Amino acid sequence: MADPTRPPRRRGMSARGKLTLSYAAVVVVTGIGLLVAVAFYLLRYVPDVQFSTESGLFVPNRSDLIRAFIPAAAAAMLVLLALGLAGGWIIAGRMLAPLDRIGRAAQLAAQGSLSHRVALEGPRDEFRDLADVFDSMLEQLEAHIAEQQRFAANASHELRTPLAISQTLLEVARNDPDRDVDALIDRLHEVNARAIELTEALLMLSRADRRAFTKQPVDVSLLTEESAETLLPLAERRGVSIDVGGSEAVVLGSSALLQQLITNLVHNAIVHNRPEGGTVVVRTHSRPEAVALVVENTGSVLPTDRVAVLAEPFQRGSERTRGDDHAGVGLGLAIAQRIALAHDGSLVLTARQGGGLNVTVWLPHPHPRPPGGV
Repeated sequence: MADPTRPPRRRGMSARGKLTLSYAAVVVVTGIGLLVAVAFYLLRYVPDVQFSTESGLFVPNRSDLIRAFIPAAAAAMLVLLALGLAGGWIIAGRMLAPLDRIGRAAQLAAQGSLSHRVALEGPRDEFRDLADVFDSMLEQLEAHIAEQQRFAANASHELRTPLAISQTLLEVARNDPDRDVDALIDRLHEVNARAIELTEALLMLSRADRRAFTKQPVDVSLLTEESAETLLPLAERRGVSIDVGGSEAVVLGSSALLQQLITNLVHNAIVHNRPEGGTVVVRTHSRPEAVALVVENTGSVLPTDRVAVLAEPFQRGSERTRGDDHAGVGLGLAIAQRIALAHDGSLVLTARQGGGLNVTVWLPHPHPRPPGGV
């Protein structure tokens, strides 16, 4: 969209016109140079004197040759100029055709159509690389906008639910003065707490997306122990055991965000587990090239297509039941994934054999070493 504060730019010569003139100029200058070279190297051997022969034949001297050469050279220059302009126009058009396709795709993208692709054919060159990068950008932008739209719709739906419940409870209380006030307050408190939890989760997700943090050395193994200790009472109430172990694993990142990532993963593993006798295993591993955090929990068998979408916002591994104060708002794994991405890492979900989920977070090693290196 044009900036209204800037004056409109004057339309100049097109790139095709500039290239055409450039090609024609090169052809004409080359032709002039060739003719000048011929004139200097050949005519210098012809003396500028009058020749006479016994038979009376005319023998041209240097001046005669120059007078005859100039009109022919001028005609040749005109032909070269015409060929240079025509050939340059055709060649420039063929050379700039990929840019025209990229420009049309950019105009469509500016108008909101992100599904169009340049799809440039032919072997790899600078234009093909540019078109491929542009197509990749459009693809990522389209996926990002679709994700944001889906997220906004889900967030609006999730936030609307507690607000609608609160409004209903207040209307019932106003129409029924004899209603139990304590029960109403408890219910409103529960609904309000759920809305606050969702809002804080959305803010955490936004913070992870912006990467608004300072990186510093963080030992992930210590954070796992802290998270397990914090969530141990919840695990004991649900009959779930937590097993934490592994090696020291230092990464560069935000201690608060990484703590949130681990807490979300362990919390998710506890909540979506067997009702009794479930287990959660947390391990940290330091590889030469990366640091791995593995959180594994028992539970129900998860189909592959279900596992593939668990990291999307507002997706839950199991249905939340009423009165479950720890089921979350469906953003735990989504926040964990965004935090991992914000630290240039990745989050991998796989179904555990026998039921449950295996979550592996890969984070870059602060000092990567080649495998087998010292």
